[in-house]
Amino acid sequence: MISRELALALREAGLVWHPLSGDRFQLDLPSDVEAEAEADVFTVSEMTIEARRHPTGTVLAFNGTTEWALDSVALVDAVWLPREDQLRELLRATFRSLTRLDDAFEVEIELGGERLRFEHPEVAEAYGLAVRELVGRSR
Repeated sequence: MISRELALALREAGLVWHPLSGDRFQLDLPSDVEAEAEADVFTVSEMTIEARRHPTGTVLAFNGTTEWALDSVALVDAVWLPREDQLRELLRATFRSLTRLDDAFEVEIELGGERLRFEHPEVAEAYGLAVRELVGRSR
């Protein structure tokens, strides 16, 4: 799973989330709410947390099985934590290679004829750094 910091950077770069069952997320709450609630990782599932689309926007509805009282949260108040496979899929045709280095992973993509490499000890983070670059350049 990618770090919260990278997930926030991906959102800021313009990555749009369309919640599907199995997606993981954290809450992005106002500073007056306990930080502990922000640290919890939730999973979208039709049985417990489902994405409900309304004309005014998507909300994540908590269906009464969570440990604290929360009916729903607007999608803008959630931070998507994409999985490694989702990040790789987002790279699509730009993806060139994944290489295992001594102490890190290197993801190589190609954008406009330029080869770019992103290194990180965690493979999902390396993919996430590449996606951030791709999304940022496509804005």
